[in-house]
Amino acid sequence: MQTNHLSGTHTALVTPMDNAGRIAFDDLEKLIDNQIESGVQGLVVLGTTGEAPTLSAQERAELIRFAKRTSQGRVPITVGTGSYNTQAMIELSQEAEDLGADALLCIAPYYNKPTQEGLFQHFSALAQKTELPIILYSHPGRCGVEIGLDTVARLHEAYPHICGIKEASGSCDRVSALRQKLDKHFIVTSGDDTVTLPFIAVGGQGVISVAANAFPELVVSLVQMATSNDFSSAQGIHQQYYSLFKTVLGLETNPVPIKHALHILGKISSSTVRLPLCPLSEANQSFLEKILEPFNTTVYA
Repeated sequence: MQTNHLSGTHTALVTPMDNAGRIAFDDLEKLIDNQIESGVQGLVVLGTTGEAPTLSAQERAELIRFAKRTSQGRVPITVGTGSYNTQAMIELSQEAEDLGADALLCIAPYYNKPTQEGLFQHFSALAQKTELPIILYSHPGRCGVEIGLDTVARLHEAYPHICGIKEASGSCDRVSALRQKLDKHFIVTSGDDTVTLPFIAVGGQGVISVAANAFPELVVSLVQMATSNDFSSAQGIHQQYYSLFKTVLGLETNPVPIKHALHILGKISSSTVRLPLCPLSEANQSFLEKILEPFNTTVYA
């Protein structure tokens, strides 16, 4: 299976909202166009960064349709369909496929903490119902369970269209082990902008990026340099912007800081998030605004 289209920089898109909390499709259109014009290789909708758990079924479908229509085939659209309910994951995935998704991103079941055998059966059940490329998403910090190395390898061997993993462990050792255990066509991508460079250095092939919402050119350049073995230039970007990326990603719970950053930079009209998330604290707003001063030019009139 060809998986090159799943490597490189894929942006985990925010879902822009107006002050009343409705999806701001005008902002989303501008954001998508800006991402593609900036050179990203793909877009991910309905992930954690897109506040998928707070969207209605109707909103999910509208957002997938809109992303597909706006992208016009210029880049692949990956849709987040993970759940701790296997049947719900299957139904969300089938809907995404019907609406034109190019790939699926499926996080490990959270809260109910299945065994490795449970994880294998969970993802196997999905793989038997779709032929779309499936990217696993291992985030033990959020899920309370890690998709084990042997489980990843077993899944890929049984279902070759389970063809990649978004790795959010923060561990270069794990990326190295994944690279040793799986064939070269299996995509290992970073789930955290601050470790993209070291992950690529030990065999990763890109990033599903939050920071690229606001700084797509920087992330694209870093990934292109690193995957072309120009590590000196990539390290220059990494060192220069590491603190910025860490602040934008970690000041408070994602996607609260990145949406506020996008608003400050003029890329979306409001930083609104839906409960249970809440706006950035006043102290952190001031801190973030100071960090972003060198970048604070309005992108969209």
